[in-house]
Amino acid sequence: MQIPFFKYQGTGNDFVIIDQRDRQYLQRTDQEIIERLCDRRFGIGADGLMLLQQKEGYDFEMVYFNSDGRESSMCGNGGRCITAFAHRLGVFSDTCRFWAIDGAHDAVVREDGWVELKMIDVQDIEQGSDFYYLNTGSPHYVTFRDDLADLDVFQAGRAIRYSDRFRAEGTNVNFVQTQENGITVATYERGVEDETLSCGTGVTAAAIAYHLQYGKGVDKVPIKVKGGELEVRFQAGTDGFSEIWLCGPAELVFTGEIDRL
Repeated sequence: MQIPFFKYQGTGNDFVIIDQRDRQYLQRTDQEIIERLCDRRFGIGADGLMLLQQKEGYDFEMVYFNSDGRESSMCGNGGRCITAFAHRLGVFSDTCRFWAIDGAHDAVVREDGWVELKMIDVQDIEQGSDFYYLNTGSPHYVTFRDDLADLDVFQAGRAIRYSDRFRAEGTNVNFVQTQENGITVATYERGVEDETLSCGTGVTAAAIAYHLQYGKGVDKVPIKVKGGELEVRFQAGTDGFSEIWLCGPAELVFTGEIDRL
């Protein structure tokens, strides 16, 4: 069976997207097939795979899998890319509301091609001696460094992700360096088990941690990642953070068909 697919990227975070509104090509249990499709040598190659599906009461449903083939928690850049994809298909005009594993999300496609995605509210934030731990749709460990250019993100991130605390469930690990205007972020992602060029939920977590650590009064954070530039804006209150929007480009790379492997 041939599977039509679309390859998208958002600041270097890349995804295979399959339209399943009218025909089901993959099941949630097809872990080996999905892992193979994401393989950069034997498949299409991607950090993750998404299914665009019908969902009553919403414009669509986003079902996300990490490159290991396992259905995973929310992916921010994935949410922006699948929004751009649905917009390309004519599912909506400028604004949409879709369902993901962490609930409902609003999104906007701007004229300049940037996609703005509303993230879940964040309330429970753990502050350690040198880190913040919070969930922005996915769990994130955030720590600040002043040597990001020289840091081995894979080794440093893997050490935290496979520490005693996180070994079983895993966590994403973000290293953040402050800049004159905003922050630079590097992320080790669980499920991918490597550094990625960008992580949407990760930069969201980093922006919130930056506000808590340095930026009281700041409600919009420009962010640089290895794959490009993003922006996170939010409202900070006494009981947490709301109106959190992850903003950045989401671009079609190529389309094709591939045999169900």
